[in-house]
Amino acid sequence: MEKKNNNDGGTVQKKVRNPRVPKLWEACISFLGLILVMSLGIAVFHAAPHIPMFIGVIVAAVMALRLGYRWETVEKMMVNGITKAMQSILILAIVGMMVGVWLLCGTIPTMIYYGLKILSPKIFLLASVLICSITSLATGTSWGTMGTMGLALMGIGHGLGMPVGPTAGAIISGAYFGDKMSPLSDTTNLAPAMAGTDVFTHVKYMMKSTIVAYGITIIFFTVYGFMTASGNGADTSQVTALTEGIANTFHVNPLLFLPPLVVILAIAFHVPAIPGITLGLLVGAVMAPIFQGNLPIFTQGDSGLALSHTGVTFGDILTCAKDGFLCNTKIDALNDLLSTGGLMNMSESILMTIIAMMFGGIMEESRQLEVIINALTRVVKGDAALVGATELTCIMSNIVMPEQYISILIPGRMYAPAYRKKGLHPKCLSNALESAGTVTSPLVPWNTCGMYISANLGVTPFIYGPWAVFNLAMPVVTLVMAVLGITVTKMTAEEQQRADAGELV
Repeated sequence: MEKKNNNDGGTVQKKVRNPRVPKLWEACISFLGLILVMSLGIAVFHAAPHIPMFIGVIVAAVMALRLGYRWETVEKMMVNGITKAMQSILILAIVGMMVGVWLLCGTIPTMIYYGLKILSPKIFLLASVLICSITSLATGTSWGTMGTMGLALMGIGHGLGMPVGPTAGAIISGAYFGDKMSPLSDTTNLAPAMAGTDVFTHVKYMMKSTIVAYGITIIFFTVYGFMTASGNGADTSQVTALTEGIANTFHVNPLLFLPPLVVILAIAFHVPAIPGITLGLLVGAVMAPIFQGNLPIFTQGDSGLALSHTGVTFGDILTCAKDGFLCNTKIDALNDLLSTGGLMNMSESILMTIIAMMFGGIMEESRQLEVIINALTRVVKGDAALVGATELTCIMSNIVMPEQYISILIPGRMYAPAYRKKGLHPKCLSNALESAGTVTSPLVPWNTCGMYISANLGVTPFIYGPWAVFNLAMPVVTLVMAVLGITVTKMTAEEQQRADAGELV
């Protein structure tokens, strides 16, 4: 109760609602409601996920109001959720601008050109896994890897006549292997921090299950690559047409590898992602008028594309950063491949991220997600079952709270006491968090990672998901090894004391 002055100078009693903890069935309504609406909207009516996700926001908000939260509080929940994903939103925006500029300056066409000259169909998928693995290990970022090497490899695969799904799956598998194992990665540092161990103990312990999943990935793409190349053969005429089309349109020069190299080095030297990507954008902008002095610039008119002028100007840089690059050659495949990028082409992904995090903010702060997790832990008995419950919660978080970091933060906070109570080493928890939270995020279409990949590689999770072998195998391998006792390790008495004291183990 609180007091409020009335018009006569007296006071009246105003009843203040105290929000209550949701019941399990109430929390499940929000969660299942989202799944139902998203399934109907996307699978049945083939709609974009934005409005179905917003309907999910409405359901979660109504449930929060039912629990006793005031509307002003629900609004703050949504805003707080968006704030947690603000870094991802900013990266999406800057990467969109960067891709448009890299196309204008000839960086992406150059990467595709040399890739088509070097790679063959038989080793392409295996090479894609290895190239993205090395890049991601060196930089600690799957997003940076996919936005640079991944984007070029998609173009090379297109020229070699490789299927889109397996190509994207190989790129994503390699990028997330490196992201998971690199000490430079945010998630690789976040998972042990939430569990209560150090990053090097965490990385060393992850190797047991990760090497197995990675080995499965390497074998799969090696065999599938040879089978695909043997069955279809290399479309050399298409490769020739694309390379000639690029050479006739752009000035191809090895120095144009500098912009992605700057991004890779910046992140490798611990420059934060946003300024690191911005550096790559600026380097590309500087190189554009220097290297593309004869590039034909087209504009979109009422009657289609029309030649505006030749040579890159400052205005062209601004336009391509906003609207993307327009390629107009006699080769339709090349036009489709290189007409992309720009801030506005990333807007759907940004809007989807905002709506998804509105839902996530309500689910977390109204404690609906907590109730579901607590219900899961009550039925968990054995050590392996606890690992399985952790992985399931991470996957569910990637669906309901569609942000990779949250799928590590919340389960990490929720399950740490349960692991200590069972005497399990914190590295068991950190391994489970990364094995499911990090690698399953790109498999969810409305997750920030899924949206980023769709916007940059031009392939939806429905197409590349079945081919993301490492991402699919990793949680399964970890769970199987937990059942076998390989990824469950008990603490010593000394380690237990340190864990109870809140020290790193």
